[in-house]
Amino acid sequence: MPANGHALLSASSAHRWINCTPSARLCEDIEDTPSEFANEGSDAHSLCEWMLNKQLGKTEPKPELQYYSHEMEECANGYVSYITELLEDIKQHCKDPIVLVEQKLDFSKYVVEGFGTGDCVIVADGVLHIIDYKHGKGVVVDSTNNPQMMLYALGALELFDSLYEISRISMTIYQPRVANISTFEMSKEELLKWAKEVLIPASKLAFDGKGNYCSGEWCRFCKAKHLCRERAKESMKLAELDFKKPPILTDEEVEDALDKIDDLIAWANDIKDYALDAALKGKVWNRYKLVEGRSIRKVKDENSVAGEVIKAGFDPYEKKLATLTELNKRLGKRLFSELVEPYTYKPQGKPTLVKREDKRPEMNLAVNDFNDIEEEK
Repeated sequence: MPANGHALLSASSAHRWINCTPSARLCEDIEDTPSEFANEGSDAHSLCEWMLNKQLGKTEPKPELQYYSHEMEECANGYVSYITELLEDIKQHCKDPIVLVEQKLDFSKYVVEGFGTGDCVIVADGVLHIIDYKHGKGVVVDSTNNPQMMLYALGALELFDSLYEISRISMTIYQPRVANISTFEMSKEELLKWAKEVLIPASKLAFDGKGNYCSGEWCRFCKAKHLCRERAKESMKLAELDFKKPPILTDEEVEDALDKIDDLIAWANDIKDYALDAALKGKVWNRYKLVEGRSIRKVKDENSVAGEVIKAGFDPYEKKLATLTELNKRLGKRLFSELVEPYTYKPQGKPTLVKREDKRPEMNLAVNDFNDIEEEK
């Protein structure tokens, strides 16, 4: 195991280093700066681990969580309920399944110095279950041919394949904040074939720092994304186009632009963030300088201000209905359903353009109904 406790070719970054093999060594010496979102995710995983172990009868101290929220607890409760129900189903055909929580998994047979931690592994006759909790809500994670999950499965097979007759692998992403429970199954033979034909060759190149740089959606979590020349080259292909006005573009040209535009925006924002961070650390750019942004007045002492306003005969406070989440927390589920639920509604979400593969149903617009009437005439 490396001295820093992190695998060079980790399971969590496998999607990147499999597709862009030299990125592993490129990122090796770049300092890791965890974001608030990452820290919140770590707390959520700690809570999930504690609650699941508690459900399984293991007593241990509750973790201290800096980012704890009622939403986080609801998410963890849902995760535990999902696994509990899954375990009950498994027990219908396997009397002694093994449940492992935050299990260290070694897949170095396939990836040099490869290891990782599986959130939940359930081993039973016939099927090996890998469940991974995702707290993020910015990117919906799909379990289909997910290399992180497949690496965990390989590590679990190394431990238990000789003890249980495993023929299939079930891999589930549990991502509650975007209502995503994605499950993908494959045979053990298919997994081992992928390991032989794709994983092993890519991992050898990645460990040696060889291969070709290749940009794609896997760049999102790359530590070198702000300075990578290959990513810049691909992003600039769209930026350098001599666009005509959109109405003159063909439908195919518009869709080609849509395919790339999110990556272009993300790349541009990464460059801006990097340049600002470098300036804050003392770097002097030739054509840019640091200045103070727009500032808004703030109250130094709220109690003093309130007292003065009350003396003058005015009410300094405004009353506002608590959020539904807060009301649910105060009232409890039963009272909330009885007192508040009848007065709630869910407005239609803002129309969003997504790819056809997206699992959400297509919106039915009024204009489509009108077109159907026209066609019937």
